[in-house]
Amino acid sequence: MTASSEPARGGRVRPMNAGTPAKTSAAATFALVFGVAALFSVLTAILAWIGLVLGIIGVILGIVGLKMSRRPGVTGRGVAIGGLVLSALAVLLGLALAAGITTFVNNEGAVDRLQQRVDDLRDKLNE
Repeated sequence: MTASSEPARGGRVRPMNAGTPAKTSAAATFALVFGVAALFSVLTAILAWIGLVLGIIGVILGIVGLKMSRRPGVTGRGVAIGGLVLSALAVLLGLALAAGITTFVNNEGAVDRLQQRVDDLRDKLNE
């Protein structure tokens, strides 16, 4: 036997269909797309709530993509991991931003200082 016809030692042997290329998992691809969109949305701060929702969807799709990439003839494990990491990061940043905004809004002193600065700026514009 030649070296190319021997199975790899210690690894799983996947049956290869001649002429059929492996397909990337659609769930893994969508997890990456949702992860990137969620991270951009959260970083804009105005669309943080949309990013939070997209991030949760991306995490779910990343987990599904990881499970699907275990099937024979399906690839996309790295894409699913990338989407899962980006989505989880977007969810964490979105939650941190929401917690920070909630804490700021519930602090009457901080809101009063912000209102005073806005009033001062408005007075300067009117002069």
